[in-house]
Formats: sequence, structure tokens, C-alpha cells
Amino acid sequence: MTALNEMQLDFVSKSENESFARVVVAAFASQLDLTLDELADIKTAVSEAVTNSIIHGYEDTSGIIRISSKLYEDRIVITVQDWGKGIEDIEKARQPLWTSKPEQERSGMGFTIMEDFMDELRVESAPGEGTIVTMVKNINKGMDTAR
Repeated sequence: MTALNEMQLDFVSKSENESFARVVVAAFASQLDLTLDELADIKTAVSEAVTNSIIHGYEDTSGIIRISSKLYEDRIVITVQDWGKGIEDIEKARQPLWTSKPEQERSGMGFTIMEDFMDELRVESAPGEGTIVTMVKNINKGMDTAR
């Protein structure tokens, strides 16, 4: 299926850019006439993915984070990519409450939150090469949105 629209955004891995990234993706996603809950889910998942890239991917260095997004009639596909240190054990990193930074009091819930708020989550990573997180949110158009 051909995308209705797509965008790509590159930005520096600074913590102050996390809110910028989530607002940009939310504005782009709003073309799909989302419910407020769907929009909030997307913003939360993007925040988690970008924060992971900043905190874990680049640690104390600086690098580029790329967000790509494609809109389809019934879903949005969002990819967050970094070229940081990568993840040694993806399955371990996806376990709830596991964190590589316990000294920073990290909750270890980033991937769990992304999974809970999105309909699909794929993580690709290689040590020394970076990480690609792909998230899919299905859009429930035409359904009763009263909750």
C-alpha cells in the first residue's frame, strides 16, 4: 500500500529536542484525524524512543537522531533511528524494569511503554552501529470514540 504522506526529521541528540520531536510527529500524525487518545499514545511512544536514543544510544556524546514517519489510511508507521552505541541484547533490553543505567534511577520501562501504546514494535540494533525502532499505530477511523 502506498503511503498518503511521509516525512523525515534529523536533529541533534539533546534532551531538549525530545519535546520538539514528539510535537512534530503529533502534528504530522494529526492529518489522519486521530482521537485524542491515539494522539497521546503516539506522543508518548515517540518520547520514549527519542529518550532512549539520547540516554542510551549516545550516552555522554552527541549524535543525530532521525525520525521518519509514513501515513496510511488506517495506520501511522514511525521509525526512530540513531547511530549510537547500539544494544547488545535486545531481548534483555525489552524486559520490563531492566535498565542499563540503574545509577541514573531509570525505570527500565521505555520499550514496555512503547509496546503498550503502539500496536507493533520492532527493534533492530547492532553494537557500535546504532538502533532502529519502528512503531506502528493502527487508526480506528469511523469507530465510536466515546470512551
